[in-house]
Amino acid sequence: MGTGEIGLPSLKAIYDSPDHDLISVFTQPDKPFGRKGELKPSEIKKFALTKNIPIYQPHKIREQEAVNQLSQGNPDVLVVVAYGQILPKAVLEIPKIACINLHASLLPLYRGASPIQAAILNGDKQTGLTSMYIGEGLDDGDVLKSKDLIIDQDETAGSLHDRLASLGPELIIESLNLLLRGQAPREQQDHDKATHVSKLSRSDGEIDWNKSAESIERKVRAFDPWPGTFTYFPDGTLVKIFPPISIEKNHNGEPGVIISTQSDNITVRCGEGAISFSSIQPAGRKKMSLSSYMAGKNIEPGAFLGIKK
Repeated sequence: MGTGEIGLPSLKAIYDSPDHDLISVFTQPDKPFGRKGELKPSEIKKFALTKNIPIYQPHKIREQEAVNQLSQGNPDVLVVVAYGQILPKAVLEIPKIACINLHASLLPLYRGASPIQAAILNGDKQTGLTSMYIGEGLDDGDVLKSKDLIIDQDETAGSLHDRLASLGPELIIESLNLLLRGQAPREQQDHDKATHVSKLSRSDGEIDWNKSAESIERKVRAFDPWPGTFTYFPDGTLVKIFPPISIEKNHNGEPGVIISTQSDNITVRCGEGAISFSSIQPAGRKKMSLSSYMAGKNIEPGAFLGIKK
């Protein structure tokens, strides 16, 4: 059961495994995409179609029809990776052996919907992937196995997502093999150390120039590619900002003020220090260099960013 692309390598590994039979795939219904609203299937569904794997796309997994579809497969194990719905007790009771989930953090840290962004946003040095038994709570089940991963200094959510996804095949096959042999461990999480992260929205990406330069730089990387970070230029245009971001520590004064617009960079004072960036995307336009956007515009040092007109 999966919808997000992070689960695709694990799905392929299960399909290719000589020791495990893939009965079916459950994924979210196709979503409208683009200006025309054409329905777009998940990458999980696309792969399943190429392999003639039975596909089910219930709107709600708790509906009786969906529960019946799962039951008819008579599964030993239910594997979940970024499915996007909470499984009810009626579903958890279907597999003979276990329901397991791959979660993109080292639990109990960052239970919830945005663990990858949270790890970068908080400046963590490492994260990982956890194989866990699914309980009725949010990511609070016993841990089966985990794998650590060092977070690179220039890591974005996109690059970390892909690196964590690449850990999935080995971890999921090891977990399934342990279950097959009846040797899978169950380690209870330390619930007192649990942290929770919620689902992100576009509005979460607005830059608060009162924050430190280090904090803003991490946010730009943590929210790339989704939901993206943005501010408002002095002319009132909403502008998305992209990595890389340079940090300049020796700046003090009013946050949000443009210090310089030299060359292809703009330098903006933060609550502590300053940042420089050059890659932007004005609302309604394509991603471009700062110099392309600034051509013909009169945006001078001393003007403020972040003021919506």
